[in-house]
Amino acid sequence: MKSKNFLNSVNLNAGSSFPYLVLDVVNEHSFPRNPGFLVMHWHEDLQFIYVLDGEIAIDMLESSVTVSRREGVFINKEIVHRVRQCGNCHYKSFIFPAHFLTFYPDSPAHALVERITENPNLPLYHLSGVGDWQEDCLSRLRELSRLEQMKDEFYPYEVLTHLTALWLTMQKNMALPQPKAVSAAAKRMRLFLDYIREHYAEDVTLEQLAQSADVSKAECLRCFHQTMDTTPYKYLMEYRLSQAAELLKKTDKPVGEIAASVGFRQVSHFGKCFREKTGLSPRDYRKGEQTGIEE
Repeated sequence: MKSKNFLNSVNLNAGSSFPYLVLDVVNEHSFPRNPGFLVMHWHEDLQFIYVLDGEIAIDMLESSVTVSRREGVFINKEIVHRVRQCGNCHYKSFIFPAHFLTFYPDSPAHALVERITENPNLPLYHLSGVGDWQEDCLSRLRELSRLEQMKDEFYPYEVLTHLTALWLTMQKNMALPQPKAVSAAAKRMRLFLDYIREHYAEDVTLEQLAQSADVSKAECLRCFHQTMDTTPYKYLMEYRLSQAAELLKKTDKPVGEIAASVGFRQVSHFGKCFREKTGLSPRDYRKGEQTGIEE
């Protein structure tokens, strides 16, 4: 199962002349606004994250990496993952297309960029500050964060300069990992998440989910806890709400119809869960989307 089978998170600035997106996230609140559903997703862009305070976890299908204050992480393109806060936290997320780093078509830089972006054994790289080169990378991320507070006419050029300098430092110092076999837990999680993607609108039971990977209910619970620090039910609810949000954004279907189509049998229960997650009723969320407020 390829990453394409998961939710594709699209850069809000895609299609613009400068498709560079910076999210400033404090606990569960993001600017630009983002409901932050905790579902596995992927994106075509590259991503750096710098943690200003607290810590976050990057959950993938095989493992989870904790990133603490004054640390950073690089997340490769098309990697199935989610970002989860660990208590109170504040971080910046920098999202941009790989072509920012290649300068021009047929540039010799393409090969250097693809050495990382096309490497299936490099889903992410934790910049913990060990060594001068990692501290230099973190310094670049801090500067990118500072630039968001003082944009001027040179802002795009400064952003590109720091991103390419950061990338060059990584290229010169980062050891590329050796190929490794996919773990049993990762294979099972792919089957679990694929089952949820295909059946989320139905009354999914733990037994059915476990059977999708031919394991016991206890093993299913263990895989979700070990890999994503959550339960299958909580993840299912997040997925249903994320799908509902997409329908609210992109269609004019009645709220009751949307609730039923994503697996909620009672509109009142759907409204309560949606408000708890986003701080808005489904109707207010839709109004925000239509007026360009959301995200």
